Amino acid sequence: MPTISVEQSLLRQLVESKGRKHDVEDLAFRLPLMGTDIDTCNEEVLDIEIFPDRPDLLSPETLFHGMMPFLHDSPPNPRLLVHPGTISMKVSPELANIRPVILGAVVRGLDIDEDMIKRLMDHQEKLHFALGRGRKRASIGVHDLATIAPPFRVEAVDRKHSFIPLAMEEEMTIDEILQEHPKGVDYAHLLEGMDKVPIIFDSNDAVLSFPPIINGDHTTVTTKTRDLFIDVTGLDIRACESALMLVCLQLSVLGGKIESVRVTTCEGREWNLDGSPIEHKVERSLVEGILGNSFSDDEIENAIRRMGGVYNGDLSGVLSISMPRWRFDILHPIDLVEEVAIGHGYDDLAHDVPKAPLTAIPRQDGHLRRRIREALQGLGLIQIQSLTLSNDDDQFNSVRWKPDGSVTRMTNPITIDHTILRQNILPGLLRLLAANRHHDLPQGVYELGSVVIDHANRDRFAFLVAENSGGFAALRGRIQALMRDLGCTDWSLEPIENGPWLAGRAANIVVKGTVVGECGEIDPHVSEAFELNVPMSGAQFDVTALSSVLEDPVH
Repeated sequence: MPTISVEQSLLRQLVESKGRKHDVEDLAFRLPLMGTDIDTCNEEVLDIEIFPDRPDLLSPETLFHGMMPFLHDSPPNPRLLVHPGTISMKVSPELANIRPVILGAVVRGLDIDEDMIKRLMDHQEKLHFALGRGRKRASIGVHDLATIAPPFRVEAVDRKHSFIPLAMEEEMTIDEILQEHPKGVDYAHLLEGMDKVPIIFDSNDAVLSFPPIINGDHTTVTTKTRDLFIDVTGLDIRACESALMLVCLQLSVLGGKIESVRVTTCEGREWNLDGSPIEHKVERSLVEGILGNSFSDDEIENAIRRMGGVYNGDLSGVLSISMPRWRFDILHPIDLVEEVAIGHGYDDLAHDVPKAPLTAIPRQDGHLRRRIREALQGLGLIQIQSLTLSNDDDQFNSVRWKPDGSVTRMTNPITIDHTILRQNILPGLLRLLAANRHHDLPQGVYELGSVVIDHANRDRFAFLVAENSGGFAALRGRIQALMRDLGCTDWSLEPIENGPWLAGRAANIVVKGTVVGECGEIDPHVSEAFELNVPMSGAQFDVTALSSVLEDPVH
């Protein structure tokens, strides 16, 4: 998940400018209820993780805007004030098959310092990640308006076109930028196979931007900048609009005046930035049925107000709710149900029992799974449950395992850490111990859960122990106790050399000639990849393989 670090002095300044008291202790207690996970909250700094469904909280300024009604009972402001502007930008029809969405806005009257520039650039990059999917769906360019001459135009140029890119002193061709410039190397894949690329020009033919790669050098924002031109380009109109509005929202909190830019799209339509909220509708029965509560209109209004929206009333059982246009995450009526739940408070929802029959068919391997859990808990290990989503580095590269059959990949991953469905349990345990490395040793955890191999579910379990002493002898003892509790006496260890294990201290676990798992001491090189530096040992088992060679004592 994306993380942000906010100086408490900045938050205090913003909160107190609205006549409210900034209470750090209260912030630490109540902010997680809004959709964040706090790493650090003291008098100096607030370090938080932002859930993927709240990209509107990725800067100190937009976080402040979102938390004021939630924490301080301030009136919600779901509208971005946009003044009519005089600047225009025309997009060539050629861009329809290259980068069809190109938007813009102007922000005037800013008092910019170095810290503000840093926060703006940091916000820009986090939006590239959260909304832009690595600049593919949306990319943002920020320019000093005083250095460029409107009106602007966006054209498709061939790869021989040249200009001076940001942080360079000499002209480079498009091909040279994609092959040599750091940003070009990082994002060249977004333009792979395209003979022409988009360029934003001003009226003097100066290059503002080569989206989604790099800006021109002369438009760099400095502490002398007062007015900004912002371009957002991409493939998804909603993602681009949200990204543009969130940058504008950040700058409006800092005193900027937002002006529209009249864009003639590649389809020949006119587009202007619309700061008005979006009206959503949800059936009252859906809200009350899912949450198990009956809500008065006042309760609905208070809940939505805390979430930064406006409740417009109930028309024949259908609730009308206006939410900010930049709330990219609100896509479905169920999202409004969640807004009501968060705004009202989960601790004040009714307790109810399911009214539908819950007759279930037992799993064929249910007894084995119960025995596995009991055996591992008997060894003093704590059960955990981690995400099925993972990534290639954790699943394969860092642990030196090769894919087991086909890997199931996400076509539209939310984050770069969650791009595939896992094939192994052990990497999740390593990540957990890394997150808890500040706790005392020993630490022992296990997980029994599903993996996806060849696009089909399979069950595996793994355990991992971090301790200052023990080594392979202690690991063998745990394997022996586990196999005993599972009713297996005929098992053996056969040395192996691949995987996350230390050479000479790893083995396959074999039962009746069938490999049911592998175990060993974790190689320090693998530990370092997960930011761990303590001795560890563990094992991973295939439940299907185990069930094929173990007798079920119940039957």
